[in-house]
Amino acid sequence: MRSEPVRPDDGYLRALVAATERAVADAEPLDSDHAGAPDGLREPVADAVVELGDELVALSRDLHAHPETSFDEHRSVAAVADLLKRHGHEPELGVGGLETALRVGVGNDGPHVGILAEYDALPGIGHGCGHNVICTTAVGAYLALAGRAPGRVTLFGTPAEEGGGGKETMARAGLFDDVDAVVMLHPFSHDIAMHPFLGRRQVEMVFHGVAAHAAAQPFMGRNALDAAVAAYTGVAALRQHLPPGDRLHGVFTDGGARPNVVPDRAALMFYVRSTEPDTLRDLAARLTAIADGAALMHGCGVELTWDEKPAYLPIRHNRTLAGRWAVNQRDCGRSPLAPGVVPEFLTGSTDLGNLSYRMPAIHPMLAISGPTDSLHTVEFAEAAGGPGGDAGVRDGALGLALTALDYLADPALREAVHAEFEAQGGAVDVPHYFE
Repeated sequence: MRSEPVRPDDGYLRALVAATERAVADAEPLDSDHAGAPDGLREPVADAVVELGDELVALSRDLHAHPETSFDEHRSVAAVADLLKRHGHEPELGVGGLETALRVGVGNDGPHVGILAEYDALPGIGHGCGHNVICTTAVGAYLALAGRAPGRVTLFGTPAEEGGGGKETMARAGLFDDVDAVVMLHPFSHDIAMHPFLGRRQVEMVFHGVAAHAAAQPFMGRNALDAAVAAYTGVAALRQHLPPGDRLHGVFTDGGARPNVVPDRAALMFYVRSTEPDTLRDLAARLTAIADGAALMHGCGVELTWDEKPAYLPIRHNRTLAGRWAVNQRDCGRSPLAPGVVPEFLTGSTDLGNLSYRMPAIHPMLAISGPTDSLHTVEFAEAAGGPGGDAGVRDGALGLALTALDYLADPALREAVHAEFEAQGGAVDVPHYFE
């Protein structure tokens, strides 16, 4: 006999969509107090983006048709390299110890801006996060700037954003040591100049008990599954005390083999997300205490493994640089929103956060889908490979190119960007932050 799950009522979602539509209609777009690059520099770069448009859309469609998951993006990075070579650039592959990482740059002195490309997809969904658009906008911006911008420009192909932390691995290898600022974008349901992404850690809890015959001698066992259930329940109780926007979610990965044996091993995996680095660190400490308490209650041992892949910090936004993105997108008929208009809990996590605590960074959201489409869904994947994604490739490449050019060509803007970064606390020792 089988019963069907009860579908969640969508009343709250419908109310949220309606409220967001009203807020968007009434919102003022983000602005900038800085002039940016002069027209004599902007026009050739903008013209170059237009000339590249068809090639960029073709690359985006190709990546979308052949999705590859984290660290397996061999065909994808080869397609990027081929386009770069056709335009006279020789990228380095396998940088930072990652086979599918890429780097190529122009210029030898002056301020240095990095443009970040992601190209990994999701298992079973493909490009449900639109990384084909992220990649091609970055490639287009780099090619448009090459030979037309002062200073230095480097394109970085960064693998495995979806849980692998490629940017952090590359940073620890020193690839960003001489980069002054980084820019990238992310497809979304709305145009937003600054949207929060949560920091994320992951922890595996493995409880060790004592096996026994569950019928004949249960008193001789120590039930690891009971300890794991107690830990899961403890985390569930913690949720009501979380700050707004923080998230905890987990699954059982091992619960024993047979009902007639007291399980001597049980395991859980949790994702821990928070809006601030300090609260993420505190939340991790609270989960550790829950695991220790659950083990003690049931006479079990517990082993915690934190961050088998690099932890993700939340994004530290640079409003000064994001303001130039917003202004530059108006040339495309877009009006990127300021923070807080679209509900900020509609978000996830990204390893761009780790770089944003090393140097100024932007990560604006680019509308390619309908307002109700969610990231990591088949519907969003369809948008990323459709007309909305194609338009996003052209508009996003222009926005990234002009914003990077503004940073390189406007000393006053550059000074303000770094003054804001220092006022936020300056560079952080990311690899050792959670120690």
